[in-house]
Amino acid sequence: MTDLPFIADAAPNAVPIHALRASEWSQWSEGRADALKRLAAAHDFQAQNGRILLAPATDGSIERVLFGVGDKANAIIMGALAQHLPAGDYRIAAAPREFDTTLIAIAWGLGAYVFDRYKKRKRPAPRLLAPEGADMAEAQRIVRAAWLARDLVNTPTNDMGPDALHAVAEAVARAHGAAFEAIVGDDLLTQNYPLIHAVGRASAQAPRLLHLSWGDPSAKKLALVGKGVCFDTGGLDLKPSAGMRVMKKDMGGAAHALALAQIVMDAKLNVKLDVYLPVVENSVSGDAFRPGDIIKSRKGLTVEIDNTDAEGRLVLADALTRACEADPDLVLDFATLTGAARTALGPDIPPFFANDDALAADLAHASAEMCDPVWRMPLWDAYDSDMDSPIADLKNTGDGAFAGAIFGALFLRKFVTAPFWAHFDVYAWAPKEKASRPQGGEAQALRASWKVIKARFG
Repeated sequence: MTDLPFIADAAPNAVPIHALRASEWSQWSEGRADALKRLAAAHDFQAQNGRILLAPATDGSIERVLFGVGDKANAIIMGALAQHLPAGDYRIAAAPREFDTTLIAIAWGLGAYVFDRYKKRKRPAPRLLAPEGADMAEAQRIVRAAWLARDLVNTPTNDMGPDALHAVAEAVARAHGAAFEAIVGDDLLTQNYPLIHAVGRASAQAPRLLHLSWGDPSAKKLALVGKGVCFDTGGLDLKPSAGMRVMKKDMGGAAHALALAQIVMDAKLNVKLDVYLPVVENSVSGDAFRPGDIIKSRKGLTVEIDNTDAEGRLVLADALTRACEADPDLVLDFATLTGAARTALGPDIPPFFANDDALAADLAHASAEMCDPVWRMPLWDAYDSDMDSPIADLKNTGDGAFAGAIFGALFLRKFVTAPFWAHFDVYAWAPKEKASRPQGGEAQALRASWKVIKARFG
């Protein structure tokens, strides 16, 4: 059925799981064996959110699993079972009727993830019998994409610098029969990508623009763009050590765009797909770009560098310009762009900005249906003038310390000509474990974005 290692195609002795709302507990437990009720009472189990109770059989094995989902949790909480149950085979015997079975399978897969490149997992993941009615092909492609994004973000820069990310992107392209183009080093200048070159030129590994192209040229056009800053020191506006500690994740936007592209190609969607990944390392050397420099972008707008730590929008500007030259029907970009987005919404909810209200509404609806939180923030026109420069067309930051996420999005908008565009300011990181989500690299907005793409192009 699938090649997912945590899914059992057949498991006649699979342990049943009863996922229960707290409000259903009293009614459900009535009529159950006294031993089960005493066990629940001894463990104060009343189907509280996230609580797991293993009910033993007479031979000491697990007879059934009771899983509390409170009264507000959605289907993604089911991934906690893959994180915490002992190895073995399990099946869903009961779950709230509003829990979509495909999402249950996705949640289990997300919870089963372990980053084991450097430290091997201690036990195999528990296996789930495919839930009845679940679209397992869909679950597989979404889980595989999320795992890819997590792996890329979790890998430290000594093993995931520009050269390595280039190799992964090319491998994904080849695996799906996509054309692949790489513009590397000084070729960025001769082919007019000056902002990408400026940000990455100080690194020992050359900056580059990676381009994957796939699908029917006559089909509707989808462009995905992802910020690929493999490590961000802040440049000459050097970050403090605490701010630099997890900057291996600053290529999370590229990881998201590549993962979403993998879903599109795996599903064989009838679309002309182009993926643009500006891949650099923002390093410090004698060749680093400087505060006060003025650099002419691919679009022709001159940009005064107000802060070298606002580098992601610079590389995205050239990539978005290139993407829009092909007149795409929809452009989605992903970037770990601003700390201000985290201050506003925290690590779990990525804000997005859209130039079309209908697109924004579609994303909000898909977010709710796919249990994939995103939240719209405004492209506030009145702030545009705060990026004015007296000697260039614009600065790469706004005036003052406020509205940083909005300024980032407004900057990018100046390089977008597509009729439908959304920008996701993702964190790409989970500071602590939650259901379906281990600590570390995280994929955000993938499920919601994919649902909108299917609806618009499928």
